[in-house]
Amino acid sequence: MKTLPLLLTTLFLLTLSVHATEELTFFAFDDHSIPWTHNLKTTLVQADKHPDNPVLRRGPKGAPDNAHAILYGTVIKDKDKFRMWYLGSFDAKQLKTPAPKNWRPMCYAESKDGIHWTKPNLGLVKFNGNKNNNICLIQGNPQSLTLVNDFLSVLHDPDDPDPSKRFKVAYIAHVPYEEIVGGMSSIGRKEKDICSTICATSADGLIWKIVGDRPANAGGERFEVSGLYRFGDFYYSTGQIIGPWSWQTDGSFRKDPQRSDPDRVMRVYRSADFSSWSQATALGFARPGQLSSPPARGQQTHMGAGMWNRGKVMIGLYGQWQDAAVPPAKGHGFNEGVHIDLGLILSNDGIHFREPVAKHKVIAVGKEGEWDDVALLQGHAFVNDGDKTMIWYSHWDTSGQGKPMEIGLATLRRDGFGYLSAQEDDNESEFITDFFESDEKTKIHLNVDGVSPDAPLEIELLNRLAKPLPGFSGADAVKITGNDIRQPITWSKKMPSGKLALRVKYPSGSKAKVYAIYLND
Repeated sequence: MKTLPLLLTTLFLLTLSVHATEELTFFAFDDHSIPWTHNLKTTLVQADKHPDNPVLRRGPKGAPDNAHAILYGTVIKDKDKFRMWYLGSFDAKQLKTPAPKNWRPMCYAESKDGIHWTKPNLGLVKFNGNKNNNICLIQGNPQSLTLVNDFLSVLHDPDDPDPSKRFKVAYIAHVPYEEIVGGMSSIGRKEKDICSTICATSADGLIWKIVGDRPANAGGERFEVSGLYRFGDFYYSTGQIIGPWSWQTDGSFRKDPQRSDPDRVMRVYRSADFSSWSQATALGFARPGQLSSPPARGQQTHMGAGMWNRGKVMIGLYGQWQDAAVPPAKGHGFNEGVHIDLGLILSNDGIHFREPVAKHKVIAVGKEGEWDDVALLQGHAFVNDGDKTMIWYSHWDTSGQGKPMEIGLATLRRDGFGYLSAQEDDNESEFITDFFESDEKTKIHLNVDGVSPDAPLEIELLNRLAKPLPGFSGADAVKITGNDIRQPITWSKKMPSGKLALRVKYPSGSKAKVYAIYLND
C-alpha cells in the first residue's frame, strides 16, 4: 500500500514539470517573497555536475556541429520529452560544399531523461550537400536575418491563441547594414555587419518564420540577446550591451583602463506583442563591482542571463566574467585568460535583477584538466523533473588552446538553490512571507529538510494586517515533523479567502532547512 502515495506524488511532480508557472513559488533566497526574518540565514547551494559530462557532444566530420556543440540555447520538457535547441559550429575546411558566412546553425536534439540525447534527422536544411542533419529551418527575407550567429533563446508559449506562434525564439545574427530595411541606429560608430536581434515564431519548434523584415533592435543599441521570456503583460529579451553603448546612468563608461571596450552589462528590451520592441531599454543587472567607484578590476556581466520563469519570480544564471590576472600580450585575443563561473540572479518584476548572495557560484568552472576548466556559458535551460532541478550549460575555452565546446548537465535538489536555516542554535527563529491571495481551493506545500519530530516547524496564517488568524494559528497552527520536497500544509478547516501571509516558526535548536513554499489551486 505504500506505493500508492509514491505513485501519486510522482504523477503530481510530472504534471508540475509541464505546468510549473501555474503556481507561485516563494524561494528561500527571495527577500521580496520572504521579506521578514528573525535569526535566520540564507545559504546558497552549488549544483552537482553529472558524472557523464559532457552529456551532448559535438558531431562527426561533416556534421553541422563537428567543431562545437554550444548551449547558447534552450532546454525544455515538452510532455514526456526533453527538447534542446543549441548552436552548431562547423569546420568549413571539412565541408564538400561551402556554407554561408556568419552562420552557426540552430541545431536540435531530444532526450527521454535529459542525459542521453539523440540528434534527429530533420531533413529540413541543406548542409554539406544534403539534408541529412538536425538543423532547424528558418524562413524569411533577407536571408541574412535567418542566419543564426550567436545565442538563441526558445520560449514555449502554449497560451498563444495562434498555433503557429506557440514557439518563439530570439537570436543574434550579423546582418549587413545595407540589408536592414530602413537602416539601423548606430550610436557612436557604424559597423559593416550589425549585431542584430532577430525574432521568429513556429508551430513545432522546428520550422520557423522570421517576424517582420528587420531586427528587433534596429531602432536602438548594439545588443547581444541571450534571454527571452514572458512575465506579466510583456515579452522581455535580455542580453549584454557592450562598447561604446554601455554607459551607466550618470553617463560614465566605468571601464577598466586596461581594456579597449567598456564593461558588459545586462539590459532589457520589452514587447507587448513579440513584434514591436521598445527602443528604450532598462538596466537589468550589473555586478556590484561594476557599479563601484572605481570599478572592480576586470569584472563584467557576460551575455546577460539564461532565464527561468517561476510564476512569482524570474531566476537567471549569468556569466561572472573576470579578466585574466595579466592582460593578454599584443596580438592575442582580448578574452584570453578570462575566467567565467555562473552566478544566480532573480527578479520580481522581470526587469530589475539582483544577486541574493554576491559572487555565489551555482556552477563553477572545473578543475584544471577537466572539460569545463576555463570559462562557462549559461543557457536558457532549466527543468524540474521528479525530485531534481536540471541545468544544462557549456564551456568556453578562453585559454586559446582550441578545446571543443560541448554541453554538460548539473543538478540540484528540486528547487534547491538555497535554504533558510537558524543562525543561532539557542534561539527560536521565524520568517513571514509576502502577502498572497487565497481561497478555499488554495493548496500550500513546503520544500523542507532537516525537520524532526522532536523539533517540528510550526506554520501559521496571518491576516492582511499580519495578525495571527484565529483557527489557523497558535494552538491551531500546523506542525511539520517530516521532510519532503512537497510537504503538504493542511489545517483542519477550509482555507480562508482573502489577502494572507504565512509565518513559519523554527524551535530552538532546529536543524530545518526551508528551500521553498508552493501555492497553487
